[in-house]
Amino acid sequence: MAIFNSSDVTNKNSSPDDKTTIITAGAKIKGEVELSCNIYIDGEIEGTIHSSKEVNVGKNGHIKGTVITKRLIVQGYVEGSVEADRVDIKAAGRIKGEITSKELVIESKGIFEGNSIVKTSDMVENRK
Repeated sequence: MAIFNSSDVTNKNSSPDDKTTIITAGAKIKGEVELSCNIYIDGEIEGTIHSSKEVNVGKNGHIKGTVITKRLIVQGYVEGSVEADRVDIKAAGRIKGEITSKELVIESKGIFEGNSIVKTSDMVENRK
């Protein structure tokens, strides 16, 4: 079903000592998730995700709600609002909603439907 804080699984984009929480296909979570580690989602989450690291949505992953993170990588489907320094929509990925980010990268065949707001340093200072 789901593995939480597995220290033997790391993301290739992260340093080797970072921990990654994995939500596997078939798992469904409703509510608020707050993490200080990376998360890989191949299941479904409805609610809010706060991560000070990286959120990676796998091909089977689906998030409905709000994502606030440093970096979001989407290979599955995200609907709602996203706030991140960097958002990567991969070839099979899709985001429907609003993205607030410093960088937005959409690969060929990636889909984005909605509004994009460029985050500036003024916006970061106002949140403090």
